[in-house]
Amino acid sequence: MTATGVQTRPVITGIGIVAPNGMSTDDYWSAVLRGDSGIRRITRFDPSSYPAAIAGEIPEYDPAGLLPNRLLPQTDRMTRLALIAAQEALRDADADPAEMPPFACGVVTSASAGGFEFGQKELQALWSQGGKFVSAYQSFAWFYPVNTGQISIRHGMRGPGSAIVAEGAGGLDAIAKARRHLRAGTSLMVTGGVDGSLSPWSWLCILRSGRISTSSDPHSAFVPFDRRARGAVVGEGGALFVMEDPDRAAERGAAHRYGEVLGYGTTFDPRPGTGRPPGLRRAVELALAEARTEPSDIDVVFADAAGSPELDLVEAETIASVFGPRGVPVTATKTLTGRLLAGGAPLDVATALLSMRDGVIPATVHVDSPAYEDLLDLVRDVPREQRVSTALVLARGEGGYNSALVVRKAT
Repeated sequence: MTATGVQTRPVITGIGIVAPNGMSTDDYWSAVLRGDSGIRRITRFDPSSYPAAIAGEIPEYDPAGLLPNRLLPQTDRMTRLALIAAQEALRDADADPAEMPPFACGVVTSASAGGFEFGQKELQALWSQGGKFVSAYQSFAWFYPVNTGQISIRHGMRGPGSAIVAEGAGGLDAIAKARRHLRAGTSLMVTGGVDGSLSPWSWLCILRSGRISTSSDPHSAFVPFDRRARGAVVGEGGALFVMEDPDRAAERGAAHRYGEVLGYGTTFDPRPGTGRPPGLRRAVELALAEARTEPSDIDVVFADAAGSPELDLVEAETIASVFGPRGVPVTATKTLTGRLLAGGAPLDVATALLSMRDGVIPATVHVDSPAYEDLLDLVRDVPREQRVSTALVLARGEGGYNSALVVRKAT
């Protein structure tokens, strides 16, 4: 809080990305601008007996080349991906928590499905080796905050730490919670989300949602805002950020200032059958109000892009009602990666910041038969060169969660 009572706007000084089409920020951004997709047939297990067989799968990589060997026996795939993203974000920010005062740095991340793979391995060990069931159960229940804990332990971050579980909306919620810690006096936070779980148990649970595309064609399986939309494709990965108090970032000479977090709004959809409208528009209005930003100030909207006709229509109508029909460019780069659960919205935030840096809006690929041309100015096929200073990121989670985040290019 400043002397005038205006709350400070934390700055993002580091970005770390792990995605199906790029295992670093530079590789991911280059792939996005080229339109390179990471959606492919699953290779981590045999999906032939399931109705859906493709996902945004991160190709196999050598974790020993990216993480210390001592960490490998005690971590699973999702935790390793989170550690890699956190490491890249801290390096990008040129920040070393070990050089900062005790309790000056904290971690807030989001997750939703990663525990399934961890739990499956625990149960397999139980079945093959015997042991107490409670041991496996407790390990599974403990998994959700493990990314936060591993990042904190590895980098000596003793400040605030927590994990948010709100499916696709959780990544924005984590950023907002990290912002609250910064405003309360913490100097630096690692935040965002890395999620995903490609294992037989998790795949069965994901398919039970009824919202997953069963197409076997990677180019047409996930086409939000398209007449051919038939559901989503799930992926793994996400983005983590270093977010700092702006004054402290300036004092230590932060290498980058990608953007400021201006506003955040969150709502919950009403119970079905009540006749009340969905909560997404209210989340947008709350975020814009807190950011003290008019709809005309937003240069691009990064859509949630559910990929199902019913949910896509709600989002298209929401955007048109706030900004006017075709009143703002809209993009959904998730068509290149799939929906990354709690990691998807943070990846959208990272993409928005890179768009601001380079003055380009990436394209929504594979949408050949747009369904809502009267409502949305959807950036399709090729990137659109345009000055981008302020962006709105939308996210929705299974069960009715809605979140919206406004970010602005740092000056």
